Amino acid sequence: MYRSSFKLLTLLTVSAAAIGVGAQQRGAPPAQQGNPADTEVWEPIPKIITPGASDSAPPSDAIVLFDGRNLDQWVSTQDKSPAGWTVADGVVTVKKSAGNIETKRTFTNFQLHLEWRVPAGTTGSGQARGNSGVFLASTGEGDGGYELQILDSFENKTYVNGQAGSVYKQYIPLVNAMRKPGEWQTYDIIWTAPVFNADGSLKSPAYLTAFHNGALIQNHVELKGQTRYIGKPEYTKHGPAPIKLQAHGDPSPPISFRNIWLREL
Repeated sequence: MYRSSFKLLTLLTVSAAAIGVGAQQRGAPPAQQGNPADTEVWEPIPKIITPGASDSAPPSDAIVLFDGRNLDQWVSTQDKSPAGWTVADGVVTVKKSAGNIETKRTFTNFQLHLEWRVPAGTTGSGQARGNSGVFLASTGEGDGGYELQILDSFENKTYVNGQAGSVYKQYIPLVNAMRKPGEWQTYDIIWTAPVFNADGSLKSPAYLTAFHNGALIQNHVELKGQTRYIGKPEYTKHGPAPIKLQAHGDPSPPISFRNIWLREL
């Protein structure tokens, strides 16, 4: 009787050990040892902000660049005179004769939200259809800087590194998330500015992450330099820079913007 009980106990012990090994081999987590407090971090405490009432509304720590009332935060890129685009009914519409506009303030790294709309019934095709752009750092007159393309890409064929959501002539968007003309489009952008050494050489490149209507279209891409219409991109040393909106010269009806705000990072 004693020997039978001993044998049974031995078999149960060996079986339990085998089950334990088998469970670990199947991915069961091993027993954790030590004090969980050793890996707990309590400071610094993140600053508390109030989120916007909606995804389009600015949080409490945002810099509002356009709230539908005026262009006090913007100037002409060409001569720094007051921005000459048209503000009405809570939106700003491109006035092509007034040229590009840019922010009065300069920025380095940031989160940017803006909404834009190609008018219903727009005309043209390819690059001549609702063309504009947001430059995450404006580096001079005209189209100098780093451009995320704005275009009507709803059933409108063009070169894919120039369609809506592309880093112009550098990166094709991961998807085409375009709504049809007449509907509002949303860009949410994370911008990391390039850093330069004292001698003007590049220390670290620019990076961009972007969402179009909630869909990821650029995933922390490394820019090859400033975006160019002709030629290869390259870097030229600069510091904090304005954000620029493009008044493209194509003949299609002008596009509009609303709800533009930024959080410095």
